[in-house]
Amino acid sequence: MDRGGCQMNGGGGGSGPVDGGGMITLEDLESFSEDQLSDSGNGSLEDEDPDRLLHYWQDVARGHQVEVANEMAEPIQQLTSNNNGHGNREHIPFTLLSRKEKCGELLYEKRHYEKGHWACITIREETYEQSICYGFMRIMRYICQQNSLGDYLGMSLPIVTMVRTDENHSAIAQEVTVAYYLPTDHQAQPPQPHDSDIIIEIWPAAVVYTRPFTGPTNELTIVGQINAMAEVLESPSVCVNDSFIVAGYTNPAHSQRQNEIWFLERR
Repeated sequence: MDRGGCQMNGGGGGSGPVDGGGMITLEDLESFSEDQLSDSGNGSLEDEDPDRLLHYWQDVARGHQVEVANEMAEPIQQLTSNNNGHGNREHIPFTLLSRKEKCGELLYEKRHYEKGHWACITIREETYEQSICYGFMRIMRYICQQNSLGDYLGMSLPIVTMVRTDENHSAIAQEVTVAYYLPTDHQAQPPQPHDSDIIIEIWPAAVVYTRPFTGPTNELTIVGQINAMAEVLESPSVCVNDSFIVAGYTNPAHSQRQNEIWFLERR
């Protein structure tokens, strides 16, 4: 299988699971901040040499036991640069239906998302973290150039991962679906991916219950967040019980990474 340029150090069919805290996860690979690059001495993103930027990513990735291939230099440059004024991240639009708070703490929000086009890839690797990594690297290539326009499509947030669990919400399946919402400019006519495993899908309108959390997104933390969300919902039975979404908004340059767990209301 083409793993999108993301290989595990010391990989191979016989390698066992790696501790989730030492992996680059979905939003890890989304981008590195301009402030972090400036602090590292690499200078402005606008004038950054692609090879130097690639080497910076590779150095960071090795610390997470992930290897970034040289062919990712151009996509990385596009995702971390301003792209001629098109570097802003577009947030997926939604309508807030209600909020539940307790003692000033947000427990969850209920939102309505309209139907829209998403680029999706389903991946099954030896570990959950590998599946996220390989899936996003391939979506990243589609966003940056490997599409029918041959151009950078722009980023939208959050990047989401559909995860599946057992009945007791105690374990996550290795197979995950990584999905990217097409920015507004491409919703009417989504560019087609060169990668045949990436599918453009129309996701129907949905009601989503969301709960924010900070920090890493590995199997342990996601299982914990799923169970925490189930505890605060007044009627968890109204939601799908075996599939959940992890939404990532920020990259590891931020000291407190911003994520959400999403429960989908049954239709």
